[in-house]
Amino acid sequence: MLDKKIADLLNEQVNKEFYSAYLYLDFANYYADEGLDGFSNWYQVQAQEERDHAMMMRRYLIDNGVRVTFEAIAKPDKTFKTTEDPLQAGLEHEQYVTSLINNIYAAAFEQKDFKTMQFLDWFIKEQGEEEKNAEDLIKKMKMFGHDAKGLYALNQELAARVYTASVNAPAM
Repeated sequence: MLDKKIADLLNEQVNKEFYSAYLYLDFANYYADEGLDGFSNWYQVQAQEERDHAMMMRRYLIDNGVRVTFEAIAKPDKTFKTTEDPLQAGLEHEQYVTSLINNIYAAAFEQKDFKTMQFLDWFIKEQGEEEKNAEDLIKKMKMFGHDAKGLYALNQELAARVYTASVNAPAM
């Protein structure tokens, strides 16, 4: 049985991961409205990954005798003035999620809950990748996004992204 504080933090994180998916679908909608289907696709794939993260945490809680409680998912409240705005908001959101995962890890460390720490190791690595991907996308947009041909090429690159479940991820 998990420590109550750790169980509560993980349960909250399940809901935050579902919010992340919701947020990224909102970004995908924004880009679809702007005619940037590649960017829309990129965020749709990102949303699928976030749903997977929620499901992994859900499974971990269930496997450890903890009842999962779903809360209402907040409506994304971002408004964008430029096509770069969602990219910056995405990076900030990933940094926020990293801080949440780190807080859960710290609580597990404090309780000497090595099993939860091991479970979270994958998420810590994943968050490093998520932040780097977001930073790289911002860099590419700054370099190419203000030129129509460059933006077109970047949009085509992002359209090629396909969802692939991680083979090293914790079981769902």
